[in-house]
Amino acid sequence: MSVHLLLSAGRGPQECAWALARLLRRLETDAARHGLETRRADTVPGDRPGTYRSVLVRIAGAGAEEFAASWTGTLCWQAPSPYRPSAGRKNWYVIARPCQVDVPRTTFAEADVDIVACRTGGPGGQHRNKASTAVRATHRPTGIVVVVDTERQFSLNRRIALRLLRERVERGDEAAERAVTAARRRVHDELVRGDPVRVERPETPS
Repeated sequence: MSVHLLLSAGRGPQECAWALARLLRRLETDAARHGLETRRADTVPGDRPGTYRSVLVRIAGAGAEEFAASWTGTLCWQAPSPYRPSAGRKNWYVIARPCQVDVPRTTFAEADVDIVACRTGGPGGQHRNKASTAVRATHRPTGIVVVVDTERQFSLNRRIALRLLRERVERGDEAAERAVTAARRRVHDELVRGDPVRVERPETPS
């Protein structure tokens, strides 16, 4: 089992990108303790070396979803700014959200299409009404339905219906991919300061 967790510094200052890098390492260490594997699937670097504006982490292994849930929400790294020593602020916030990455493509097969001959009215006259040359095609996996009666031959209408179904299935997959991308982008605007689910600090020498 695997899950992807997106960590983002949002629109925060450069310290948030610095905090994200440290929280990421803390998350990876915590995951290893739980017997989970982590992989940085995608990274967007910050302005400073060794910092990140966002990181997409793949977490795999038994209990991955529960582990990701324990790191989901607003995270806080509590430490003085390394860039502005005079700054009084010590809390730097990062948002973490599970997100979908891959959208499975729909495999179009004629075997998944129900074809029914039917009659339709409208222009074209008596021939169409007397003969069942129109086609009603249903793609069972998606529920998409098309009705074609543009031709006087059933075989031609059937061919057109299959082409239309294939095009609509492909457009549906593309729309789903756009929705996943848009959802990932929205995460960057969800960061809210305060009320963190986790507060992490640098380890103090023993």
